[in-house]
Amino acid sequence: MQQYQMMVNWQRKYMLYLLAVMFFCWALFPDYRQVLSGLILGSSFSFFNLWLLQRKINLIGYAAEKQQTVRAMGTFSRMAAAILAVMIALRFPQYFHLLFVIIGLTTSYVVIVFSYLLHLTQHGSRK
Repeated sequence: MQQYQMMVNWQRKYMLYLLAVMFFCWALFPDYRQVLSGLILGSSFSFFNLWLLQRKINLIGYAAEKQQTVRAMGTFSRMAAAILAVMIALRFPQYFHLLFVIIGLTTSYVVIVFSYLLHLTQHGSRK
């Protein structure tokens, strides 16, 4: 379980690093503010979805440990958050580029895959 917590902390930390880089680029390149605002909006919601997913996984782990059942994985709330991000981009197209909001929504999945690949290279595949 400690290794899982280290992975969760690593994923959150690097999501925050990516968001910080996006904010820095937003301040540095005013010509690309609409694109970077879309990335920031999508990545912020992606970070929230990552937090929700990790929280639900923790709850499922504790329930399995106590041999209880868990009602749901929280898919609806993560989808609703993604839909809200897209609706914000559609409502304010002068501030947010829709395509980059959608790309930003996938940021947490890229971080998850990257952390898995990094884990494989550091520890090798154990069976």
